[in-house]
Amino acid sequence: MSMRIGLSVTTHHPNVSGRIAAQRVINRTRAAATAELDHLTLGDKHSVGNGASNSPNVYLQNVPLLGRLLAEWGPDRPAGLLFLLPLWHPVLMAEQIGTLASLTDAPFIVQTGVGGGARQFEGMGAALSTRGQRTESTIRAVQALCAGESVSLPDQGIVEASVAPRPEQPVSWWIGAGDVEVGLDRAARLGDALYLSPHWNWTDVERLGSAYRKRCQVHGTNSRVVVRRDVFVADNDKAAVRRADELATAGYRGMGRGVLVAGDPGRVADLLAPAIEHQVDDIVARTMAVAADDAVRSVELLGEIRRRLQ
Repeated sequence: MSMRIGLSVTTHHPNVSGRIAAQRVINRTRAAATAELDHLTLGDKHSVGNGASNSPNVYLQNVPLLGRLLAEWGPDRPAGLLFLLPLWHPVLMAEQIGTLASLTDAPFIVQTGVGGGARQFEGMGAALSTRGQRTESTIRAVQALCAGESVSLPDQGIVEASVAPRPEQPVSWWIGAGDVEVGLDRAARLGDALYLSPHWNWTDVERLGSAYRKRCQVHGTNSRVVVRRDVFVADNDKAAVRRADELATAGYRGMGRGVLVAGDPGRVADLLAPAIEHQVDDIVARTMAVAADDAVRSVELLGEIRRRLQ
């Protein structure tokens, strides 16, 4: 089995200006292109505002940013972005996908999530209580719009909407799901892949992947399992491990130390190798919170990890 490795570029850069944050993202994307990683994606978050002591808590928005990054990435490798579906108007989302897909020839990736956090939902005027329902209806509506159909959603006041441009290439839907049967079934019915968060260990990945593949058999759909991992690859193995230990101790993104992947290329390849055993098709690597130059070097070394695992 040949496993693909791509990069989810970190767009959250607290305590720096927007311009510095944008340049960091561009630098990492250039490194990913040079390393010949398999795909490039961006995350999604809203209503972030200021951090501690009113310092800038910059979260670069994914749609305009991806338009810029595609100039660095090139037209022949897949790219895309995450949408927290309950926070997006279906017509606007379909229009953004169609326009971004016009800038590349490769398959376009749409990752989906249900989102969370009262502050984020309240800031966007959305309700946490209906996010599951909105997720499914938005997937169906956007898929129909991208296929050239007219869509009406009376509960959202949408009447006979249509969009152009529409993607001329395939759109690959990576449906986010946790340890919930309805989410796994949704991924099997409506998606091209199951997209698992970085919080799951390999035992969880095996269990969730197996349940998802069974649902794919029921629905007669093809299965594909994609797992995100927070990764730090460095030339100095001990320094990379020490940084991961520090981040875990500080409560990094609510993740346990066991799911953080850090070390030199040899160690990181060994830590990611179980993905093959557990029938994972793609790893989406996101660089941990490290210094800007170290992050670029980590992305460069992901090319070596990709070669080792293939």
